[in-house]
Amino acid sequence: MKMDIDRIAALARIKLKAEEKEKLAADLGNILSYVEKLSSLDTENVPPTSHVLAIENVFRKDVQTPQRIIEEVLAKAPEREGDFFKVPKVVEGS
Repeated sequence: MKMDIDRIAALARIKLKAEEKEKLAADLGNILSYVEKLSSLDTENVPPTSHVLAIENVFRKDVQTPQRIIEEVLAKAPEREGDFFKVPKVVEGS
């Protein structure tokens, strides 16, 4: 297990003290034994799920509506060119 902790720490780019490695090795061992226990469960008749509660999308439908705000916004622009803001050039050519 110590080798696993060293490898995980190297992958995560973290430095661990010896006592931290021991604690993490014990924690990882507990996690792995719990996962092993879970893998023995019979899930044959359990439907796949992505969430424990039955939830629905709460967003509104994406419906295109005509917008008349362009003229209001462009009316406040210092300069415009067609339906766009006109701004001074800030990038110089080479």
